Amino acid sequence: MAKDLDELLDEVETKFCRLDPLRLDLGERPKGGGGTHSGDRNGAQEKETLRSTETFKKEDDLDSLINEIFEEPNFDKKSFQKFKSKSSSNTSVRAPIQGLSKSCSPVYLSGSAVPCGIGTSTSQRACDRLRCVACDFRIVSYNDYMWDKSCDYLFFRNNMPEFHKLKTKLIEKKGARAYACQCSWRTIEELTDLQTDHQLRWVCGKH
Repeated sequence: MAKDLDELLDEVETKFCRLDPLRLDLGERPKGGGGTHSGDRNGAQEKETLRSTETFKKEDDLDSLINEIFEEPNFDKKSFQKFKSKSSSNTSVRAPIQGLSKSCSPVYLSGSAVPCGIGTSTSQRACDRLRCVACDFRIVSYNDYMWDKSCDYLFFRNNMPEFHKLKTKLIEKKGARAYACQCSWRTIEELTDLQTDHQLRWVCGKH
């Protein structure tokens, strides 16, 4: 009798108290034998199929967007043509401007009585576009002034090209013209060919 009772308790414990790990499922447990494993397999396949479909859809959308950008009608061509035509236009405008640039030949220095401009053998004008190749400064000139004899290299080195500092060494003299860069200075009263003064490193910077 006791043996039969123990067997009955074991059978009840086996059927109702112990959980079968194979039957644990988050969803509804299917009815009927042998349906658990096939249901899990089918659910996994459906999820994988859905995931793949979403991935393909996203990739298709991305490809479509990229194609729309690259297939924009004549976008790049228009930009390139516009840039090309603008560059050509700038070149054509720049060419004649450069062609107008001229240098004095010969280069003249002069007093204030001689007008400034492009100096030639037939048009003797004082160059007002002089530049020094030694200190790389543009030459300044002051009409009806001359430099004081006390001027030295350090004075021009420290004060060029500020007129309010340079005028402390300028003396008024009618008809004269005071020239200076950072390393050289001259007082000129008559038309003078620059080539005759071998110490000056001044050249015409083109007009």
